[in-house]
Amino acid sequence: MKKLTLLLTAATLLMAACAKPQPQEFHVIPLPASVELSDGSFCVKGAAVQVDPALDVLSQKAVGRFIQALETATGAKTKAGDSGIRFVQNPNLAAEQYSIEVSAKGVDVEASALNGFVYACETLKQMLPPAIYGSKAVKADWVLPYASILDQPRFSYRGMHLDPCRHFFTLEETKRYLDVMTAYKLNRFHWHLTEDQGWRMEVKKYPRLTEVGAWRNGTVIKKDWDSNDGIRYGGFYTQEEMKEIVAYAAERGITVIPEIDLPGHMVAALAAYPELGCTGGPYEVWTRWGVSEQILCAGNEKIYTFLEDVFTELMDIFPSEYIHIGGDECFPHDKDIPWEHCPKCAALMKKLGIKKGPDAKHYLQNYVTARVQKFLNDHGRKIIGWDEILDGELAEGATVMSWRGTKGGIKAAGMGFDVVMTPTDYAYFDYYQSRERDKEPFGIGGYLPLEKVYGYEPFDGMTPGTEDHILGVQANLWTEYIATPEHLEYMLLPRMCALSEIQWCAADAKDYDRFCASLDHTFGMLDAMGVNYSLDYRGLMGMDRQPARSAEELEEYLNNNKVSW
Repeated sequence: MKKLTLLLTAATLLMAACAKPQPQEFHVIPLPASVELSDGSFCVKGAAVQVDPALDVLSQKAVGRFIQALETATGAKTKAGDSGIRFVQNPNLAAEQYSIEVSAKGVDVEASALNGFVYACETLKQMLPPAIYGSKAVKADWVLPYASILDQPRFSYRGMHLDPCRHFFTLEETKRYLDVMTAYKLNRFHWHLTEDQGWRMEVKKYPRLTEVGAWRNGTVIKKDWDSNDGIRYGGFYTQEEMKEIVAYAAERGITVIPEIDLPGHMVAALAAYPELGCTGGPYEVWTRWGVSEQILCAGNEKIYTFLEDVFTELMDIFPSEYIHIGGDECFPHDKDIPWEHCPKCAALMKKLGIKKGPDAKHYLQNYVTARVQKFLNDHGRKIIGWDEILDGELAEGATVMSWRGTKGGIKAAGMGFDVVMTPTDYAYFDYYQSRERDKEPFGIGGYLPLEKVYGYEPFDGMTPGTEDHILGVQANLWTEYIATPEHLEYMLLPRMCALSEIQWCAADAKDYDRFCASLDHTFGMLDAMGVNYSLDYRGLMGMDRQPARSAEELEEYLNNNKVSW
């Protein structure tokens, strides 16, 4: 990697529109792979723009969004011409690679495909005043420093997850989530659409999934499991709405990976169609958090028809190569497992030759997973599942999402399976950001400060030679205690910024001090976007960012709570 040189000097006047321009310091997150800065700057206010007609439609749209943002923020219209910013297709670059050259001659941006152009535009925006992320004109030095940038990501899968089942988030709130992902160059949106506490996907063949399964008759109050606020709660996405999210994400280089969690986490579906369970019910959409023991009846052939019908409609909405099938926490307490008392499941285990014993349930789950996997494979799709799908025997071609720490991912890679790393210790953004829990919004527990997120290295502990099976890294945001978009964003940021550098930057390019020095610029961007964020890492606690202590106590607190990587 070329050394990042920060030569920030006063620039000469290049255009009448920019009076005594001073470039922004270089605070791009995630840090590009190769950056060289030099003296001088180019004014982009009112600049000419030339777009190569070879660009595909979505790449032209991405460039168009950049031009619109530039015109809005500067208050000056761009014009056609070749003396300013030039967007050129270069087929020799990889799909997610881009280059930027800023000189006295203007700005040359090259990429071969949509994602490269999206990322180039985001880098240019981060090199400019934060107001470019806003919705009004701002007086500022609208100049770019002379620079030579060649950039591409470390990992191909750079994911962020959202759970709208415990608490529902609207279409506009979801788009805003995608906007933030775009700014930091993430490319996979894992959308968790089904749960014990609510089914969120419209399925036309099974209307009761949303008529019944999308609504619960109250929500537990904090962690008092016997309480209930008695307020009916829910919502769902129509198929047209989901297609709208898919298209919105696709324009920004993001693939939406939907999740239908099975055979556990299915109480909402069982409430709608009780015949799919081992006992026949009655079932009720869960009003408490945690995981129910009630799961789909593996020995009932109706569940496979049901699942194939659901996935058929899902595949018409989501073009993603990968479909997430969950597979976690089917046996949450390892007791009262319906399959062990169900005649249909017993008959199936006998037919399959599964011997009774503590592992029998895992082999039966393998059967369910394998049938769904074959159906999706036959339709040109691949499955991802949580690391429990490794228990027993997993069919070839599955991808494992390692959440119970890193051991599952290391094991899966050693067995030849592809892996997405998303360990709780580093990637669960519903965990508290501070040890001062009384000053934080009430949460599920855990402790995951910014510095610890940043310190994660996905290859740690891996068997040499298996690293190529790590497709990438994802963080998860579960929403049991996150009911508003402001709280959601508070939990997401700036930890997602740290995540983006894990996903994008070479391991030896990460530098926590340099990263933190760039956060003020990021906060300016988020302010312009109207997005909330946490300042816990600075000792400013909670949504109202109140100092936890006096200045002296705060300094001592920060020193005593440094995280060891």
